[in-house]
Amino acid sequence: MTRWIMISLTLIGLLMAILTRSPGVLGLALLMCFVGAVGTVFSIAAERVSANSRPDASMLPPEALAAIRDKARAKAIEKAALSAQKGPATASVRQP
Repeated sequence: MTRWIMISLTLIGLLMAILTRSPGVLGLALLMCFVGAVGTVFSIAAERVSANSRPDASMLPPEALAAIRDKARAKAIEKAALSAQKGPATASVRQP
């Protein structure tokens, strides 16, 4: 709805700018064109963003995010412990 209002504001401003002979009305008409064009771009972008965004109901609650974070932290600690048990890397040792 907003997009159509902005498009009509732009077109009315353009029509006024073409038909007027007064510098004041011309300035107002050009301002209407500029505001309408910028508003049209932003309203189209807003519609596009809202069409591609996920609804809030599909997002995970904070408790689930904390559980996933704790699980990843436990895996990282386990991996670090396993690599510490293997000892130093043998690739870095130079042989004569």
